Amino acid sequence: MNDILPIAKTARIGSLEAGRIAYGCWRFAGSTEPEARAKIDAALSIGSKLIDTAAIYGFGAEGFGAAESILGSLISMSPELRDQIVLVTKAGIHPPAPYDSRADIVIRSCEASLIRLDTDQIDIFLIHRPDLTTSFDEVARALMELRAAGKIREAGVSNFTVTQTRALQSKLNFPLIATQPEFSPLCTDPLEDGTTDIAQELGLALMAWSPLGGGRLVNGVREDPSSVEGRVVAVLKDIALRNGAGIEHVALAWVLAHPATGFALIGTQTPDRILASAAAYDIQMTRRDWYAVLEASKGKRMP
Repeated sequence: MNDILPIAKTARIGSLEAGRIAYGCWRFAGSTEPEARAKIDAALSIGSKLIDTAAIYGFGAEGFGAAESILGSLISMSPELRDQIVLVTKAGIHPPAPYDSRADIVIRSCEASLIRLDTDQIDIFLIHRPDLTTSFDEVARALMELRAAGKIREAGVSNFTVTQTRALQSKLNFPLIATQPEFSPLCTDPLEDGTTDIAQELGLALMAWSPLGGGRLVNGVREDPSSVEGRVVAVLKDIALRNGAGIEHVALAWVLAHPATGFALIGTQTPDRILASAAAYDIQMTRRDWYAVLEASKGKRMP
């Protein structure tokens, strides 16, 4: 029997489908329009049509929306681009609160995102982080109002616990379709806190953010062999050598090989690295390989 873990190139998110290596725009702010277009074109060329941004990305002296505005300018210049992407954005982080998901705030944030992104509808709208001072009834009311008005197609959560996700779902008259946790060989919490389980239970597309450990799992890193990073990199290097690939490709493959994972969000600002990330689809990884990475992260063998 073949023991290689399958890594499909596409996944469903609600009624939509996209390449499983998705592109995140959290470092998009500051890009010129030609630079931004080169990144998006590189992503689209490898099937990465799911483009993820947020109102808070690029937040600074001018307020919200710097990353969204750059993406929106590309859509304005090339309207056909809108039909080529699955557009994800988020609301709910409001410095210095730090979080605010009152209904009017969420609705206004969405409406401002629509203007900046030069679009009539957001495909997937996420609550970026849970606001502990706002009831799930109120958050749900905002999402239901936005969906009924056609301003969002679907909704999901980001950085929510299992119980928070289930509580919000209980107040909605439509199903959530996505959850976005941090997940990488250096952050394996979703495997133990129930996030990967509820994703499978409710049919949520799991979108892993920082799948390369914030850039700590790329070729050329030099880590203390006794550190978590050092242990993980050593195992990734072994698998990478057998595959003729980079350790970043193995790290992406590790995340994508989990049955709950729909997408891995990369955020590199280099088009060549975006193109090269498609090598993750071709990684030959056995179950023993996968568990060896997890054991290196945990610092102990599986029981």
